[in-house]
Formats: sequence, structure tokens, C-alpha cells
Amino acid sequence: MKEIEEDLNKKIRFLSGLIVAFRDQIHTDIQLKPGNDGPTIPAHRALLAARSEIFRDMLDSDDCKAPPSDTITIPELNTEELESLLEFLYSGNLDSDKLEKHVYSLFVAADKYEIPYLQDFCERYMLSSLNASNVLEILEISDVCSNKTLKETALSFIVKNMEDIVFSGKYDVFAPKNPHLGLQITRAFLMDVKTKRINGV
Repeated sequence: MKEIEEDLNKKIRFLSGLIVAFRDQIHTDIQLKPGNDGPTIPAHRALLAARSEIFRDMLDSDDCKAPPSDTITIPELNTEELESLLEFLYSGNLDSDKLEKHVYSLFVAADKYEIPYLQDFCERYMLSSLNASNVLEILEISDVCSNKTLKETALSFIVKNMEDIVFSGKYDVFAPKNPHLGLQITRAFLMDVKTKRINGV
């Protein structure tokens, strides 16, 4: 058991060289620009291409086959969100504070740029932290990213806590923006009522 732990620690130290290369900007050869006009962030083409098929295609395009001054804009992320995305791509992890703060934007970015491991990472966090105050946001995100597991779990949670959620101020803001989701919530609730009647609950 001790040998396994030592091997794991060695592996972690070995892989941490990537995050050091990112933080210390060692041999970076591409710039990433956030969508909020923040400063560009240096990164490594090879790592981006290895982590995402979409990034690979972008970097293989004629527009990006040139010097390190090349810039890719990531319009849907602000500076902090982009830094968190890159930290995850380099390390495979993200501390809980950053994850809690940026999970929705990172999940959308993971969907857009086809980064399955980050999608799973964010999905697990959202499922584990689901509650009455965030369920509408999670439902909205699951719809944007066509994530069936998240959507079904969120709808089920809303149905079980219908009164608390639909009479909340958050629902007043949510409903006009998402009429199709409001309809799905109503249908899920009516289906639940019907099922309970059939089962004599």
C-alpha cells in the first residue's frame, strides 16, 4: 500500500511539470485572449491540441501556423474563467473555490471545445452540489449543452421541491427567459402526479 502511494506521489510530481511550464511561461508558443478584453495568456499549442480536438483543428488552420505571437480568442470566457480552464487543461484538476465560482462557464466551454474530462468533472460537481438555489441554473446549463443526465436530475429535483422553486424570485427571472424549460417542468410535474395516482401514492 505504501509503495502504491509513493508511486502515485512520484507520478503527481512528474505531471506537475506541465503546470509549472504554464505558470512560468516556459517555451509558450500561443496566446489565448479572453472575451472581456483582458490580457492575453501564454500557453502551449501541443498541450491545447492534445486536450481538445477543436483546439487541434483551430491550431492546424492556416491562420495559426506561424510565430508565438499568434492569438486565439475564447469569447465566452473572461480572464479568471480562462485562467481556470488552462489550469485544468495543464493539471487535470481545479481547486474547489475556482470550480464553484466558474463551473457553469467551464462546463459550457468544455462542451464547445469538446473536452470530455472537464465536462465529466463539472457534471460530477453540479450533481453533488444540486440544491434549490442552483437547480434552475443547472437546468438551464444542461439544456444549453444537451446534457441528458443533468437535465433529468434537475427536473426530478424541481418536481420534488416544486412549491419552493416555482414560487421563488429566481423562478420569476428564469421562466420568461426559458419558456420551453418552464413547459418541460410543468409536464414533468404532471407526469409525476399521474404516476403517483396510478400507484395510489
